[in-house]
Amino acid sequence: MKSLLLKPAYFILTVVLTVALLYLAAFSFFSASPVVLWTDALVFVLLLSILAFALSAYNKPHLRESWRRVFCHKLGVAALVILIFYAITGVVDSIHFRLVLNESDSSNGELTRLSNDTLSVLDLMLTPLRSHDEKTYSAPFATHSFAKENVEISPGVTRRVFQRLEYGGRHLQDVDGKWLDVFVKGLYGLAIGLLLFGLIVFPLIFLLAKAQASRFMDIARRMLDGTSSEIPWRVILGVVATILVVVGMIIAWAPYYHIMGTDKVGQDVLYQAIKSVRTGLVIGTLTTLVMLPFAVLLGIMAGYFKGWIDDVIQYLYTTLSSIPGVLLIAASILTIQVYMSNHPEMFQTDAERADMRLFFLCLILGITSWTGLCRMLRGEAMKLRESDYVSAALALGVRPFSLLRRHIQPNVMHIVLIAVVLDFSGLVLAEAVLSYVGVGVDPSMHSWGNMINSARLEMSRDPIVWWSLLAAFVFMFILVLAANLFSDAVRDAFDPRLRKQ
Repeated sequence: MKSLLLKPAYFILTVVLTVALLYLAAFSFFSASPVVLWTDALVFVLLLSILAFALSAYNKPHLRESWRRVFCHKLGVAALVILIFYAITGVVDSIHFRLVLNESDSSNGELTRLSNDTLSVLDLMLTPLRSHDEKTYSAPFATHSFAKENVEISPGVTRRVFQRLEYGGRHLQDVDGKWLDVFVKGLYGLAIGLLLFGLIVFPLIFLLAKAQASRFMDIARRMLDGTSSEIPWRVILGVVATILVVVGMIIAWAPYYHIMGTDKVGQDVLYQAIKSVRTGLVIGTLTTLVMLPFAVLLGIMAGYFKGWIDDVIQYLYTTLSSIPGVLLIAASILTIQVYMSNHPEMFQTDAERADMRLFFLCLILGITSWTGLCRMLRGEAMKLRESDYVSAALALGVRPFSLLRRHIQPNVMHIVLIAVVLDFSGLVLAEAVLSYVGVGVDPSMHSWGNMINSARLEMSRDPIVWWSLLAAFVFMFILVLAANLFSDAVRDAFDPRLRKQ
């Protein structure tokens, strides 16, 4: 039994050491100086907290049983795979650095200077998308500009034509064969995706076969048949294969085409949509770190102690709920923006400035969104304080705060977990709305809200520039839909009333 309990600990330690080694190796290889932004540090703290929670849940039979039901839910586990893929993208985009520039100096020899651009590991992986900028708009998979430009045909003679793009389809000698080339490269991307799928699935089947003392082909056959275990492996493998095939096609198309077109300044729209994943995840998850301490501590204190403590906490969250949230967020963001403008010496790069605004946005959203969960926990704590085991603990002389920590808090955590998962999608949508009205993240930071805000003017053009809005909508829709499906699975598994039904 002890060895079983140590397996998750070994896995967590392996993950942490692997990330640390990759972190150091990447910086050594690229001659870069690491940059740790505020949100980067909080992302890794949150990641370690999730791993610690997984270890704690594995060691507790009732939590392990509830999570087993989540993993047996087909839609829930499919949504979880999509969320993990988004999370990996966000974590990779949270490893920032500045390249070291070596310049020769006649007096002191070689001079070391850091680049002004703060990049991430994801930026290096998406170099074809990041560096292939055009002049202005171009449609998805286009080889010519979206609008006509004046071109001088001969001295004194100009003509309006659609010019060839600098990067999109420049390898083509005959643009009439563009779609055949797209199809061939798509097949190549399909092969890359299947290869990546094999590199992930074959080691997984090998480990399962070794753990179950069975043959490799028997495990593979049972996983495909859906009879190997209660976990829907066929659904998991199908979702993973679909994601990797899409990734493979992006790898095959990205160096040659703008898959989702370019925006007004010629930047690749797909690059902007992928970079916006981190912003959405940071808003949806780091806000939870700010919200939970207020909601859990004040909620169970109000429900258990009652009296003047309950009155003060009720007055606090009732007053905060009465203030219009958008106005409070707008006032706070504008105040912080004025402060940062008056103290530019605090930030070495524009990325640090934008990250500080994102950090304070998470802080403000957390302060304004804990009231609903606090109200629910107050009602649950009022019910639990009348339970027999709480009365027995009081009779045995257990101190109030020890009783809250050991008896009340564990019995309300299912409500906390369900509320956190359900609120995630709402916070992601809130970022889009706030950025659209101009009080969200910094305009220089990639986010789906900023993409939608810029697409507002593009929709009034003739012909319509529709691909920026579509890209932001698709990426945000998939994330929010996956979060909602996963939250339904978590609610079904952890809610005692639904479990009895």
